[in-house]
Order: sequence, then C-alpha cells, then structure tokens
Amino acid sequence: MPIDQTDTVRIVVLVTPHFNVSATTSFIDPFRVANYLTGTSLFSWTFVSDRGGPVSSSSGLSVDTKAIADADAVKPDVVLVSTSWTPERHYTDRVLGPLKKWARGGAVVGGLDTGAFVLAKAGLLADRTATVHYEHIDALIEVAPDTTVSEDLYVIDDRFFSCCGGSASTDLALHFLRNYSGVSVANAASRYLFHHQIRTEGHSQNPKGTEPTGYATPGAVRRAIDLMEQNLEDPLSIPDICARLGVSQRQLSRLFGHYVRRSPVEYYRDIRLDRARGLVTQTEMKLSEIAAASGFNSQVHFSRSYKKRFGLSPGSDRIEGRVPFEFRAWPMYSPRPGPHETEQ
Repeated sequence: MPIDQTDTVRIVVLVTPHFNVSATTSFIDPFRVANYLTGTSLFSWTFVSDRGGPVSSSSGLSVDTKAIADADAVKPDVVLVSTSWTPERHYTDRVLGPLKKWARGGAVVGGLDTGAFVLAKAGLLADRTATVHYEHIDALIEVAPDTTVSEDLYVIDDRFFSCCGGSASTDLALHFLRNYSGVSVANAASRYLFHHQIRTEGHSQNPKGTEPTGYATPGAVRRAIDLMEQNLEDPLSIPDICARLGVSQRQLSRLFGHYVRRSPVEYYRDIRLDRARGLVTQTEMKLSEIAAASGFNSQVHFSRSYKKRFGLSPGSDRIEGRVPFEFRAWPMYSPRPGPHETEQ
C-alpha cells in the first residue's frame, strides 16, 4: 500500500470532564486503523486535560491524560478540543493559552461537540464558520456573534474545524486521513471500520428528506413542525400554519393528537421552551431577552410556562441546569402539559 506522507502527524486531544468518549474515539480510530493497516506510525496522539490525570467521560469511562502545560513539547500538527456541557467552565488561561499558541504555530485546530465554544473564546473563530451539536446551536449563535454558525455535520474553515460529534467524527477524521495519507489509505480504513460512505462537508445534522428508521409521521405534520422550528422568535398562528400547508385546523389537530400526542399549540409552545432552556443554561443572556427570543411577549407568562414544563424557574435552572446532560432531566422526559393548557 503506497504511503504519501513522510512524517508522523502528531495529534493532541484535549478532553474535559463529561466529554463524549464515543465521539472522541470515533475521531481517533481511523488514524489508529491507518497505522495498523500500513504497519507504519503515520499518526500519533496524546490525550491532555487542564490539569492532567484521569478524566471521566459522560458514560463513566475514563481516559488518562497529561496536563496541557506538559504537552508543549509535542508540537502538534492537529489539535482537537472535545467538550460537552458547560464549555464555559474551560475558558481558562491554562486551556486558551496553549490553543492560541498552537494556532499561531500553524497547527490545525478544531472542536468536537461543544468545542467550538472554547475555540470562539480563544478568538480562533472570528469571521469564520463553525458548528456544534444541534442542541447548542442557538447558544453559539448568541455567544459568538462574529462567527457564522452552521447546522452541518462538520465545517472546515482554513486551518480551523468543528464537528457536531457522534458518527460525524469518523467522517471528519477520514477526510483528514485522505488529505494526509491519500485516497487508498482512507478507503482501506473506511472499509475496515465498515464506514462505507463518507459524508462530506455540507451534510446537515438533521436532513429533512429521511428518517433513520422510516417515517413515523405524515408529511403534513413534518411540514408543520418545520414551519414551527423556523419561526420560534416570532411564532406563527396555527391558522396561518394551516393556511400555508393547505389543511384545516381540525385535520392538523387530529394528526398531531394521533402522531405527536399533543395539540399543535402545545407542541409549538414546548419547542419554544426547549430553545429557551438551552439559552438559559448555556448562555448569560438576560432572561427577558431569552423570553423574547423564544416567542414570549410577557416575561411573567414565559416564567410561568417554563416552570410548568421543567419544574423550576428560569433563574433556578440557570444555576441547577449547568450540569452535564446525564445528571439532569431533559425536556423530552418532562411531564407533558394537560390538554387544557393551550395558551401560546
């Protein structure tokens, strides 16, 4: 098998507590496979953290790390920042300083899951395009106004990249593998990992044309939900949605009741509150601004609806909700409102 590169590509992976181990190893594994298949040390990688030592992932698995301050000698070619919930906790000089230094030194620097927040704080994404996991897109838009936020699986902008995580990490790594080691090595690694189709830049995190296990809802419901999601800050009326879809309110209510188990009004309100919760727990926006950004004209109405849905006020959730996903309830698991609660 022909090998194009002559030097080992050195990768530094910065992980933080509760990082997603599956997404992170999905990025590393294609490089491991390339080494194995070629019998050559094409790539090396080092896991680092703020202070070093074992770092526990969201699934409870731990990885041993070096302190980031001790990784200067590595002089990485590629740097991956793998964070999850509360990325703002890692806006420290110990983390941001080395990232800036490595970027100035010519390294390719990127973020996984919410890693783009850290890159943005380091000033590396100004006037660039980036992505994060879709749960955090609204928050990144708010905290990084000089960054264009994309809903693509991954984005590469010059020497800076970002990725939503999950299996998209493998697509991104195979893209790099092809660039560093050639098409034949990347193809061999893809086959070895049974990753038979590499998704390229431009693929959406949530493609509209398909459902992984087949359609569970009729087209009218999907199109209504699309309209709702596109109009969270300035909500449409249900009659307006029905008019755009060419269906009656009675028909849409019947379809939502059967397939979504909520009325259109209830569903619309809940996804606006879901957006609000992301902004409450992931940004420092004023609660009045969050209420407006989520389509609520009254902050009192917003706070009352928020507490009814999530069990605590926005102010309390701002404190208690700043914990990793696995340690707190997420909106999809909260009690559904009763059928009589139909206010917008």
